[in-house]
Amino acid sequence: MTDRGVAIVTGGASGIGLAIARALLAEGWKLVIADLAQDRLDAARIELEPVRANATKCVVMDVANEASVIAALDGCEDGFGPVRGLVNSAGIGADVPFFETSVELFRKVLDINLIGSFIVAREAGKLMRAHGGGAIVNITSISGQRGNLGRSAYGASKGGVITLTQVMACELAPQNIRVNAIAPGPVETPLVQAMQDQTMRAEWIREVPQRRYASPDEIAGAAVFLLDDTKASFVTGHILNVDGGFAAAGYLPVRS
Repeated sequence: MTDRGVAIVTGGASGIGLAIARALLAEGWKLVIADLAQDRLDAARIELEPVRANATKCVVMDVANEASVIAALDGCEDGFGPVRGLVNSAGIGADVPFFETSVELFRKVLDINLIGSFIVAREAGKLMRAHGGGAIVNITSISGQRGNLGRSAYGASKGGVITLTQVMACELAPQNIRVNAIAPGPVETPLVQAMQDQTMRAEWIREVPQRRYASPDEIAGAAVFLLDDTKASFVTGHILNVDGGFAAAGYLPVRS
């Protein structure tokens, strides 16, 4: 198995982040998995160890806290290898009508989803720059591209991640750091299951041409591709929709 270096995965202890971590290990990456809770990290380590033994470090990190990010990444390469990749998967969701969205909620969502992505990318990017380059994948959302109801805070944060991705791609290209983003549609994750009832799920499925939710593994495949310099070496500044056709859809009558 080719050793591809070290990839950092935030939010890597559950959902999309955990699926990405599993896929990257299978492709020859070593991992630094970051998450808020030590118990979730411990469980993820146990699950991932059979995929590739002794190839995972776990660090507690609050992505919205600059000091926490710096402390978590300090020495992460020691005895492990150079950081060549980052997946910014940590995030929170909010489905709240516009007039009911508090300033506190709006700021919290921006702090974690947007500012957190910036902080981690900046610090991980410094490590990549020192080793001659790498690749960054930010997890955004189709809600950052479309006016989905109830997503004023969430959509604004993910729209910001899209613009951040494009700016980073342009600024970091001279350092041989590629920066792309994945915009998932509805995905079967604990976060989504907690946010959506059966009525909302049925409405989403009606709007997605493939008439289903994605599995986290389907998002992971896109991340593996975008991090791979043998397959995506000339891809930067791109937003890859993994959405079952949602962004392309227009009138979708229900047909038998």
